[in-house]
Amino acid sequence: MSSKKYMNDYNRWLGFEGLDAALKNELVSIEGDEKAIAERFAAELEFGTGGMRGILGAGIGRMNIYTVMRVSRAFAEYIKSLGADSAEKGVVISHDNRRCSREFALATAGVFAAAGVKAYIFDSLRPTPMLSFSVRKMRAAGGVMITASHNPPEYNGYKIYDSEGCQLSLEESEKVIGLVGEVKDELAVPCLSLEEAGDMIVMLDSSIDDEYAMRVENISISRDRESAAKLKVVYSPQHGTGNVPVRRVLADCGYEVIPVLSQCDPDPDFSGTESPNPESPKAYTEALKIAKETGADIVITTDPDCDRLGVAALNKAGEMTLMTGNQSAAVLLEYILSRRTTENSLPADPYMLTTIVTSDLGDRICERYGVRVEKTLTGFKFIGEKIAKHRAAGDYGFVFGYEESYGCLISDFVRDKDGVQASLMLCEAAAYYKNYGLSLIDVLEAIHKKYGYYLDSQSNFYFHGLDGKAKITALTAGLRANSPAEVGGVKVVKIEDYLSDEMKNAGFPTSDVLRFIFEDGCWVAVRPSGTEPKCKFYYCICAPDKDSAEKKYEALKAAFEPNN
Repeated sequence: MSSKKYMNDYNRWLGFEGLDAALKNELVSIEGDEKAIAERFAAELEFGTGGMRGILGAGIGRMNIYTVMRVSRAFAEYIKSLGADSAEKGVVISHDNRRCSREFALATAGVFAAAGVKAYIFDSLRPTPMLSFSVRKMRAAGGVMITASHNPPEYNGYKIYDSEGCQLSLEESEKVIGLVGEVKDELAVPCLSLEEAGDMIVMLDSSIDDEYAMRVENISISRDRESAAKLKVVYSPQHGTGNVPVRRVLADCGYEVIPVLSQCDPDPDFSGTESPNPESPKAYTEALKIAKETGADIVITTDPDCDRLGVAALNKAGEMTLMTGNQSAAVLLEYILSRRTTENSLPADPYMLTTIVTSDLGDRICERYGVRVEKTLTGFKFIGEKIAKHRAAGDYGFVFGYEESYGCLISDFVRDKDGVQASLMLCEAAAYYKNYGLSLIDVLEAIHKKYGYYLDSQSNFYFHGLDGKAKITALTAGLRANSPAEVGGVKVVKIEDYLSDEMKNAGFPTSDVLRFIFEDGCWVAVRPSGTEPKCKFYYCICAPDKDSAEKKYEALKAAFEPNN
């Protein structure tokens, strides 16, 4: 984009009489600073197949009420294109605790109402899984979740859902992307206030919360309140949406929950936590202190939109050990399948859904219990999409779905990952095993003895700036052209290139992803992020023991990662 174009856009915004006052002040403060202006106006904030996520601020390259209204108008037009009754079915809208989230949610509802599409909106913040559930409950035509998940406080985002409560498929997303391009002036999108909209905007009452909580509580296998009462749980919602539903469900089921009070209020600045991301050890600092003081058995934490769960549990030395998403999911999977096998409650043809970058340990557990495994690309939208297709075909055998990034789903009344469900089932597993003198770490070690030692890890490489995407594309292209044929004497026996016809014919959507599979069963996957300017390297190492797994891991990192 030429400097003239982005300066024209800057001046267009600066001269807009109705511009939000805070955004106007921001633009005035950078007057004459061409670099700062370019950062905000040289490129549009991209609405992609994973939605939209970016830094809050003024300009077409930032998250603000105008870029939100532009996308909302496009999604409204998409909803209307689905059929005559879709506008009346409407869209459910929810939001997290972030800066501007409520403002963005109300603006989204106002844009839908102005476009003739009914909008249902919660009276305050709610988790992502409840949004998915509510779309299905209301028989709505779609949904919108305002969230940036675990990103830093300066971010916000926008995710869209179909009538199944699943994030839009790639094909559907491309249609919305095309419609976004047709909304030429983001400053002129019609938007109604609550008063102007009348019955086109409906506030949802607490009956949705009650039914969601009941459905979550019904996933329980044991319903053993005596065991639940013996488990001491420290929980942090990371200032997010999980505080009310997670604590409610656990209390209803008899668990003693010790909240991290300094992280319970919906603070958009996340001032009580070092990180709101369950993947970061910093997210657990306060919870671990409280766990030590109170003698807790486990620590659990959900991310701000409560679709992911992080876990720490006692090891044999009596110290809290953080678990990866793959590890906690493996323990959950073992618990669910073993208990349901014992109780003869597995469906006739059970299946588990996971992604191509998730550890193979779950596959081994499923093999033992006769559960078939299906793989998808990274992103829970693909898992939700698979569930919907199975259901449409009369196949009700879903027993579990998960991905390595701390997200899982136990029951498919939700079609996205669900941190509330995961919290309850994880606590139930911990309470059950405690009766046998075992912690979740003990169970994980037993799983490794039974199925082999699995080490899973990932590395992230960030590429900021206007040329960031080009650098990421060059990185994956370089690996296609010149990748290791072997590492440490172990040969690469297969390269799965998800841009190839081979993987397309295998049923996978085209994606810039590579997976290098070694003759010993280990693999490395390389994938650009769909929501952040980074490229991810995933590792799955299966070895006889921890030491040999770590040596193989270090060798693979040196062979594949840039600057090594």
